[in-house]
Amino acid sequence: MNGLAGITDNAAFDVAIIGAGINGAGLFRELTLQGLRVLLVDRGDFCSGASCAPSRLIHGGIKYLETGEFRLVAQSTLERNLLLRNAPHVVKPLPTVLPIRSWFGGIIPSFRKFLGLGGKMTDRGALVLEAGLQIYDFLGRRARVMPRHSLFLKRRTHEEWPHMAADVMATAQYYDAAITQPERLGYECVRDGLDVGTDCAVSTYTVPLSFTDGVLALRDERSGETRHVRPRIIVNAGGAWIDRINSVLGHPTHYIGGTKGSHLLLRHEGLLRELNGRMMYFGTPDGRICLAYPFYDHVLVGSTDLRIDDPDSAVCTDDEQDYMLRMLGSLFPGFRFGADDVIYRYSGVRPLPATDAADPGAISRDHIIHEDIVGDTPLLSLVGGKWTTFRGLAEETADRVLDMLSIERRLSTRDFPIGGGRDYPQPQRYSSYLDEFFVTYGLPRTRAAALLERYGSRARAFAVFCQEQPDAPLRSLPTYTRRELAFIATDELVRTLSDVLFRRTPIALSGLLTPDVVREAGNIVGEALGWNAQETEQQCQQTWKEGQDRHQLKGELPAASFSHPALRA
Repeated sequence: MNGLAGITDNAAFDVAIIGAGINGAGLFRELTLQGLRVLLVDRGDFCSGASCAPSRLIHGGIKYLETGEFRLVAQSTLERNLLLRNAPHVVKPLPTVLPIRSWFGGIIPSFRKFLGLGGKMTDRGALVLEAGLQIYDFLGRRARVMPRHSLFLKRRTHEEWPHMAADVMATAQYYDAAITQPERLGYECVRDGLDVGTDCAVSTYTVPLSFTDGVLALRDERSGETRHVRPRIIVNAGGAWIDRINSVLGHPTHYIGGTKGSHLLLRHEGLLRELNGRMMYFGTPDGRICLAYPFYDHVLVGSTDLRIDDPDSAVCTDDEQDYMLRMLGSLFPGFRFGADDVIYRYSGVRPLPATDAADPGAISRDHIIHEDIVGDTPLLSLVGGKWTTFRGLAEETADRVLDMLSIERRLSTRDFPIGGGRDYPQPQRYSSYLDEFFVTYGLPRTRAAALLERYGSRARAFAVFCQEQPDAPLRSLPTYTRRELAFIATDELVRTLSDVLFRRTPIALSGLLTPDVVREAGNIVGEALGWNAQETEQQCQQTWKEGQDRHQLKGELPAASFSHPALRA
């Protein structure tokens, strides 16, 4: 059950985690697998803050080599390799291309950065990149699943990318990975925990009110219910909101100095075709890093790195959009990029540590676990980190929690598949697995492939549910069906329409969200969850407003028209 209604007042928990972004969700999974009683709460949905606004890369962080963060790169490449094995349904290899404009550029600035003397890398020449990639390959050798890097000279480069700038004299290619549905993986971490946990609970759209004498007061923002719980340890995984949460708990801190990162989704057939499944990862004249890679038949472009004080105000501005389009145009002058190509944009705040560093890009992406005491209760604040290393951070935090509670670790999650990655086939077995799947459930092959791509091995549960009653494609989005959305609504801890359209599925992020889709999906989800007409209308309006305010969606919602009897009144 999702919500405070299923939690007994004054219930005791070993750990209460505040914040269900990927760090909180990963830790919930880690601790429940060790047999602890864990409560997870968030003021929104799972992975609805910064965790839904990354570059969607699972990467080793090659740029961290410039600042000498070899330990972080080694951990990141290992965790990347593990995620490729443990979550293969959503984490996929991504060939990554580095454009090179000189042979010797960046040698002096790279030494200055490595020695901590500051400076920006405005040119990364072939020698600097080759040295960096050799180190990167070496640090990524543990649990390796992808090839080493390679170098292409000018002729091969411009045969591959004819619209690229003429002064690009070579390219280097190495492998990282991308995650197609990070928000869904966050939910699957929570689901894994609930499936094995005893006396564990989650409550989204829930905020802490106070912490006094060992009692944590919580309010469910949707139902208005309140509960008091007694945790032995509190973990603050609130991301950019960590300091605000600690103030509510009666322990003011100044741990966070977040920076805003914004991204664009472009509809651009020419660039999509020329990228051909690869990511361009390139420096800019002002020393920043930009990227562009294929994503759901469009091109994902990012990102900015700007200081921000209020995480609730984070939106992608027109200035940020213009900057990213301009930088992309400088690498591909043979194409034209404009605002009309942008079909979706988003922004989030990286929960980086507070620092006086002048350059936001120079702030470490490593994590810090602050340990405080509130009354007699330990309070751990998880600062920093990134999507790639969430399991490693969860493991480290869990070890500290287990030590505090004098409890032995039961198992390691290093080789423990996540959600739909369990029993998911290796690439060489995928075709036969798909054949067996669509024959077993009597599905068209294309429909079976779509379910496997979206839900991994959990697609079997979807197939069973969809067969139990007559099903039909959505009129507004035929690649999804009514029963598919109903199953998500009833089985996947959904409390709002936005949960379905923005996080359990990639409908919004893949540029498919329209007023008609919102209205039809709202009808289905409302019927599944027993909403009346007023609640369904309110959910549709709120979902579309979220799309307009945060993601530049255009158009108005059509007049309400509900088909099922429960919503006609």
